[in-house]
Amino acid sequence: MHMRRKHWLVAALLMLIAGQACKEEKKQTDNRQARRGNMPVQAEGFIVKTTSLSENIEVPGTLLPFEVTEIRPEISGRVVSLNIPEGSYVKKGTLLVKLFDEDLQAQLQKLKVQLEIAEKTAERYRELLKISGISQQEVDLSELQVNNLKADIELVKVNISKTEIRAPFDGRIGLRSISPGAYISPSTLITTISQTDQLKMQFSVPEKYTAEMTKGREIPFTVAGSDRKFRSTILATANTVEQNTRTLQVLTVIKDRNPLLVPGAFARVSLQLGSTDRAVIVPTQAIIPQARSKKVVVYRNGTAAFETVSTGIRDSAYVQITEGLKPGDTVVTTALLAIQPDSKIQLIKVE
Repeated sequence: MHMRRKHWLVAALLMLIAGQACKEEKKQTDNRQARRGNMPVQAEGFIVKTTSLSENIEVPGTLLPFEVTEIRPEISGRVVSLNIPEGSYVKKGTLLVKLFDEDLQAQLQKLKVQLEIAEKTAERYRELLKISGISQQEVDLSELQVNNLKADIELVKVNISKTEIRAPFDGRIGLRSISPGAYISPSTLITTISQTDQLKMQFSVPEKYTAEMTKGREIPFTVAGSDRKFRSTILATANTVEQNTRTLQVLTVIKDRNPLLVPGAFARVSLQLGSTDRAVIVPTQAIIPQARSKKVVVYRNGTAAFETVSTGIRDSAYVQITEGLKPGDTVVTTALLAIQPDSKIQLIKVE
């Protein structure tokens, strides 16, 4: 009894598999026959209509600090004091690094003594000149010596000021790359400072939208972790279109402040780039791209006709037809690969 039941189940399974294979074979046969024109291609259609349409695109963006500066010394020297609180916020003018300056201080004192002597000498020469005890040339040389020493003193003072490396603006300090006692030169990167109290955003748009990217235009965007739309305005655009991607780089200033808005965060930029109240539309999938044109399949009395069209703005579902179709025409939206010119078509669904 158990064996007979087992054989019955196996036979039923084989019959099911055979039935599915027959259905698949029939479907493939129907497709081949449809492509040969032996039977109509079953497809769905769409009646061309006029409606309002807005072109909305979404592109990725990146949040950036408003300013980022590398901190490097202007002169060479040994680090005697290091005050770089990594990741902390500092005010403009905060002392970050102090370099050894005792040699410069000694040089400054020496020059001051020399200047004092030179000034006394120049004064004495001027008195001697009054009684013709010295020539004018000697007086001029003494005054030149005074002026040279004053210039040397100012130069040393400037170099002493360069031993103090300070924050150029309010901002957040990055990671430091030096240690106390290190000898550094103008090529040494000490750290970075980022102006994060205001942020920028960078994104790119296809080149055809270049004219839409005008300074001051408001650009909404969202970031991960929130559905809230934040505000930014266009600050500037690149001078040229990127050759490899055919896109234009855009830079905006972010108007909002929020803990979610941090440098490096990924943004989704929403752009409305055109609208019309009377757009002749078809579904996006109805468009067949060609090398130099775009075509659609028009349903006419059960037969396929390929028509060249020109397109305008689009959204996620529909595209505007500016030339080639009129309201009331019926276009085919499915089975486009199986259709050839003058193919017979059976519409199984029309929107």
